[in-house]
Amino acid sequence: MASAEEHRVSMLDKIAYAAPAFALAVVGIPVYVYIPKFYTDVVGIDIAVLGYIMLSVRLFDAVTDPAIGYISDRTRTRYGRRRPYLALGSILLAGAMIMLFNPPAITSTLNTVWFGLSIYLLFLFWTAVVVPFESLGPEITYDYNERTSLFGLRDGFLIAGTLAAASSPALIGWLFTLSADASGERAKFFWIAVVYAPLLIGTSWWCVYSIRERQIADHKQPLNLWHGLAQVGRNRPFVILLIAYTVSAVGNNLPATLILYYVEYVLESQMADFFLMLYFLTGIAFLPGWIFISRRTGKKAAWLASMVINTGAFAGVFFLGPGDAAVYGVLVFISGIGFGATLAIPSAIQADVIDYDELLTGERREGQYIGLWSIAKKFAAAVGIGTGLSILGLVGYTPNVQQSAEVQMTLRILYALVPSLCNLVAIVIACAYPISNRIHVDIRKAIARRQAGLTAVNPLKPAQKLV
Repeated sequence: MASAEEHRVSMLDKIAYAAPAFALAVVGIPVYVYIPKFYTDVVGIDIAVLGYIMLSVRLFDAVTDPAIGYISDRTRTRYGRRRPYLALGSILLAGAMIMLFNPPAITSTLNTVWFGLSIYLLFLFWTAVVVPFESLGPEITYDYNERTSLFGLRDGFLIAGTLAAASSPALIGWLFTLSADASGERAKFFWIAVVYAPLLIGTSWWCVYSIRERQIADHKQPLNLWHGLAQVGRNRPFVILLIAYTVSAVGNNLPATLILYYVEYVLESQMADFFLMLYFLTGIAFLPGWIFISRRTGKKAAWLASMVINTGAFAGVFFLGPGDAAVYGVLVFISGIGFGATLAIPSAIQADVIDYDELLTGERREGQYIGLWSIAKKFAAAVGIGTGLSILGLVGYTPNVQQSAEVQMTLRILYALVPSLCNLVAIVIACAYPISNRIHVDIRKAIARRQAGLTAVNPLKPAQKLV
């Protein structure tokens, strides 16, 4: 088995690997938060139709995500399994983003078609980049704690990128003194595309140039896609992690989708951009502390604690109303303390369950696992944006007017109550996760024995012998 030193990663390589996450965050807040309101209130698409389109594109992802993961696992080129997808996919992704952010001045019906086509292309190419990119991470190091540092930095860049993306409409509006009317809103998204298109390509190519992939031996009898998916279902630690993460992410994506509506129509405040910035800055500031705690207590304990803090504070948001912006800001800050860890620690845990799969199957199948993980993330976002916006449309949401009491109550339930309940369920499920630092060391030792042609013991099922 390789020594711990062989699994150390230089800070420069960590930054090179993490950098694309900063740019890829443009497919987060702008697409899930700003683009829906832009297309409903400025472009003129019906809010319920937009919600259905966003939900349908997630069903499309349910096919493309595991397919891209499986294909990248089986890819063999002189440049590796993952990096060719980053190099080409980033160019295609940048083009789809430019298309989505710049709808033409045409009829509402044609703009609905434009939105549907561009959002489908965006997420297809996003999958072609993100699944190989995230699959590359678990290969970089096999060390339990080094992974927490690596993924903490990557997800820290993601949070920083999300903060930058969340701030960019207001910043661009200020820099170019843009008006708040439809033309000003269109100009904002034009300049966001101008900035982020080269940033997406540049950071992806830096990662491709700097990171060298491990040589992965071909398995004599590789698992086909369906057999492989069935084997994933027998990986109990991954199933527990995936279910807990998905339930929590469903809750976390509802506020991300509805914050602009909640702040404007429930709190009657115009400070949504400030609150988003506060939340992400807090998450970034406390993330190094969570990495330290994880090294001391283990990943599971740190993850559970972060979810408790994140949920406990946010539950109070349900009881707020007009004039409570200051109290809301305090709750956002407290909730943000746990935010960074709820992203980074599950990513580090995920790398460990992929090692457990290697012990069971003899294959490195990061792509297939990341593909399923990506489905979970996108499904959670789809529930947030699809269900949330569709329900608002059904209860009578009308853009740019004071909302009815029914719409305001619906916003409070969807924005605060449902997410808190989801996180409580996720905490209960996550308590069953079984892999600790000690068990992970035993897993890596057992993998080394199997690779040497010796019989190994399954650390999670000591009675099971693996040949």
